[in-house]
Amino acid sequence: MKIIKFLTILTIGLMLTACNGQSKKNDQSLDQSISKIEVLDFHSTHRCMTCKAIEANTKYTLDTYFSKQLKTEEITFQVIDVDKKENEKIAEKFQASGTALILNVIKNGKEKQIDLTEFAFMEGNDKDAFSKELKTKIDTELKTF
Repeated sequence: MKIIKFLTILTIGLMLTACNGQSKKNDQSLDQSISKIEVLDFHSTHRCMTCKAIEANTKYTLDTYFSKQLKTEEITFQVIDVDKKENEKIAEKFQASGTALILNVIKNGKEKQIDLTEFAFMEGNDKDAFSKELKTKIDTELKTF
């Protein structure tokens, strides 16, 4: 049963990331004084249970462990429907055509994207495992500021 679940999740993850497979270096110049992490949760209009869990568990993790950084906007969280016309440009920038969880780390005005989509699908329905790993990933990036 676990193998079937694993293979199903893996297949879904590969399908979702297949369109996002091209890695673009985004060396866009921003304000050199900016250092922050943008947590971006992309989704389509019709969402499955796991997609909804990814959003809920991301919000839980940020509220629980990073409330100070959210208040100071050192960390921001956006939930973005890729099917909406007004989100077309941001979805294109991050190559998100469906569900995707991205950390956009901005350090000294330079952007680096960390695609957490595969992790999010693997752990999306396990709040504790998801939260622990997401916290570790964000903590690691915050230490570089």
